[in-house]
Formats: sequence, C-alpha cells, structure tokens
Amino acid sequence: MKKLDYKRELKELYGLRAGALVIVDVPELSFLMVDGTGDPNTSRGYREGVEALFAVSYRVKFAVKRGSEGIDYRVMPLEGLWWVDDMSKFSLEDKSSWSWTAMIMQPDVVTDELVRRSILEASTKKPLPAAAKLRFVRFEEGLAAQVLHTGPYGAEGPTIERLHAFIVEAGHRLRGKHHEIYLSDPSRVDAARLRTIIRQPIASSL
Repeated sequence: MKKLDYKRELKELYGLRAGALVIVDVPELSFLMVDGTGDPNTSRGYREGVEALFAVSYRVKFAVKRGSEGIDYRVMPLEGLWWVDDMSKFSLEDKSSWSWTAMIMQPDVVTDELVRRSILEASTKKPLPAAAKLRFVRFEEGLAAQVLHTGPYGAEGPTIERLHAFIVEAGHRLRGKHHEIYLSDPSRVDAARLRTIIRQPIASSL
C-alpha cells in the first residue's frame, strides 16, 4: 500500500507558517466543486454543498485505495472561492451578496468515471441534496500571494489588508477571486486556534 500526504507534497501551498507572506505559483490541480450564493453561516445550500463534497471525496479515497494502484491518502481540506459582482464592494461584514465555490482538491489518479460512480454510491448511502450539483474540473490559479491566518474567520480583515498591501508593495495587482483554505475543523478546534490560508491571485501591475 502506497501512502501519500498531498498537504506535505504541496507544502509550499498548504504548509505556511503563521503570518508569513509568500508568493506562489499554483499549478493546475483537480477539484471537486460546488457553487452557490449567500452567507455561508446561514445558507442551507452551502451546508449541503460541503456535506456532499466530503461524502464524495471520502468515497473517492476508498475507491482509490481499493484500486489496482493501491494508493492511500488523506482527504484534502475544504477550500472556498468567494466573490461579489463588484469586488471593490467585497465586505466581510455583509455576506448575503457573496457568491462562492466550495471545493476539495483530488489526486491526479482520480477520473471522471470514478467521481460519477462515487457520487452515485455516496448518494445511495445517505441523502445528499447537493450531490447532483458537484462538478469535477481542472483548475489553475497561477501566480498568487498567500498568508496563514490564525483565529476566527470573522477576524480575517486585518490579515487580508496586510496581504493586499504586500501584493501592491511587491509590484503586483489583485485579480481573480478571494481564496481560503480551511486547515482546521471548526467543530473540533476553538475559534482562536483556527488556521486558514488566505490566497489572492495576482498579476504584474506593469
């Protein structure tokens, strides 16, 4: 049995020190995704989407483990893309107008057919209203800046401001969607100890 730790293999993307500001080149990776709108704290669609993502991701993991290559790995953390139509009005206080994509990275060995089969099996085991909305895609962000925030999600504001200032000082500009990677399980970790990577795609300002 071959055991892989993709967080360790991709440590430049998922293994930051708290407060460290870095620029990374994010390669094309495979993701299970689900899209929606509204405040993630109150949105039924978000809750159901995340439930479906994890249920299917674990079903995929077990299928890969049983497969001919015998690969075992840890399911990757939940990630989220967040945006509004006018990003200059993006606010952490008013989340009702947010659009979002919740997603979990999948190993390269995962195929479209394996995902389709896993969605069917997971949905048979328990009701998953959002399972039919899942999509399996390749996604590439390219050049991006990121920082590790420690603390409650609602206290990310100063960290985001510091990240944006770092981007401008480095001669870049913001592009694309605000990206967060949730390294901690909020149901198991105190809010003060939550670890979240905040990532912002960038482009040269020249």
